[in-house]
Amino acid sequence: MKINKRNIIAAALVVALGTAVYLNWQFGDASTMFTSSTKELGEAEYVNKEVTVTTPDTALSSKQRNYFSNARTEREQTQDKVVNIAKEVLEKTESSPKAKESAQAQADKIETYLTYQTNIENLLKAKGFSDCLCCITEKGCTIVVPKSDMKDNSSIIIKDVVLGQTGIKFKNITITEI
Repeated sequence: MKINKRNIIAAALVVALGTAVYLNWQFGDASTMFTSSTKELGEAEYVNKEVTVTTPDTALSSKQRNYFSNARTEREQTQDKVVNIAKEVLEKTESSPKAKESAQAQADKIETYLTYQTNIENLLKAKGFSDCLCCITEKGCTIVVPKSDMKDNSSIIIKDVVLGQTGIKFKNITITEI
């Protein structure tokens, strides 16, 4: 009778596995072996149970809420006007190719700025700011935040978010508190 190496290896693995199961059963806690635990993978436990959460409605005064909503409306209206002017130039057949090219570049730039502004505002809100307003120009970026949200490291957080989204250097980022 000829025994292959493969059969010997398979038999050795079965014996090793059986031994491991037996030792685990012998030295392990048999009462918890077949019961499921109540903890779930990824479940978080807080070290300090005193967690305070501020909502945007309670954290801002009515004056601050009005400022942010009015400023956003004005910013959007101004940007819409520029985009409409660019569209008019593009639609006119008598416009020169150079004017059309410039209008298209301006419209593309505004679209990019709008995307950056929205991303920055959303990221800052996700990082704990109750509200914020971002205005980007060719010269730099201005961020307006409530004074009550500013902590020791808030300016670094704001500048890091702006740099990460736009590439604007720290020296060209202005933070204004209201």
